[in-house]
Amino acid sequence: MTTKPEIASPLSEETIQDNNPVDGCQHQDSQEDLHGKLKQDVIEVLSNIFDPEIPVNIYELGLIYKIEVDSMDNVYIQMTLTSPHCPVAESLPNDVKNQTRQLEGVTDVCVDLTWEPPWGPDRMSEAAKLELGFI
Repeated sequence: MTTKPEIASPLSEETIQDNNPVDGCQHQDSQEDLHGKLKQDVIEVLSNIFDPEIPVNIYELGLIYKIEVDSMDNVYIQMTLTSPHCPVAESLPNDVKNQTRQLEGVTDVCVDLTWEPPWGPDRMSEAAKLELGFI
């Protein structure tokens, strides 16, 4: 009687246990997942900052043009204001920076205030347009 040769498994028992989705599994988010979550947290913070003249948050108002999170959890926010003569032109970008910096996991925040492209009502979300009676 011949015996079958033992086939070595490419997965060690330790690997199998580490990949077991049941007890003892410790899922580690990928860096992309972590940065995506941090970006969502930034959006949530920005959704709680309001332009004092308009009863809509700055995110829904369309004042935020770009949010990026780098590999070191530094946050870059490009934003604008409704007008260069906005009375909160000096304070609102600082509020954005300071409130975003308070998020757990954020290393640093850079807020870039831009006037190009200029803000217009077309940048508002549907919810903001509805709130303000545009639709």
